[in-house]
Amino acid sequence: MSSTAQGARARARIEVTAAIKDEARRQLAAEGAAKLSLRAVARELGMVSSALYRYFPSRDDLLTALIIDAYDSLGERAEAARDQAADAGPVRRWTAVAEAVRDWALRHPHEYALIYGSPVPGYTAPDTTVPPASRVGLVFIGILRDAHHGSAPDSGLSEPPLPAELRPEAERMAADLAPDLPPANVAALVASWAELFGLIGFELFGQFNRVVEDRETFFRHAVTRLAHGVGLLEGRP
Repeated sequence: MSSTAQGARARARIEVTAAIKDEARRQLAAEGAAKLSLRAVARELGMVSSALYRYFPSRDDLLTALIIDAYDSLGERAEAARDQAADAGPVRRWTAVAEAVRDWALRHPHEYALIYGSPVPGYTAPDTTVPPASRVGLVFIGILRDAHHGSAPDSGLSEPPLPAELRPEAERMAADLAPDLPPANVAALVASWAELFGLIGFELFGQFNRVVEDRETFFRHAVTRLAHGVGLLEGRP
């Protein structure tokens, strides 16, 4: 087969794969991940099921592809926000990334629900999802690391209180996630990570209805408190 023909086949495969994912995302929005069906996707695209299986052998394979795409899209947004705030102090860098994560979630609610909502019954995410899922966390770890090592503008990292009974677990988490950071800061970071996505999830899934009206201002205040909680010191805005 000529290189031209091979290139055309490769492009066609990319286009069909993209169309399958787009239709699957539409079904996620309409029905939720638990009801995602390869047969339904094939039917909407005018394909026979056997042809679609050549792209995604199972529903779980398609779900995995959508999950990886969502994590990568979110990770790219967080990394871009970090880079755009490179000249700011560590607290502002932290809040810029957090605001970017919230903005992405509000723009992609169904994809956010896929990766941070309820688990899909019968689906277990493979190890291939771990690197994409780590991207946002690594951005926040990097902000703490730069502050700790003095490589960020107006940098500094204080060590938050750590109860004695939590120290063994904090040391374990630090060894796994960021061995060069104090365990107290790593424990605080893990807690702040959960709180960040709790804030976003409450807004996205309606728990803030009739509770928080000015949600953007509330979110910025809350994530600034989280930045202080992990030990970041206030620098220039």
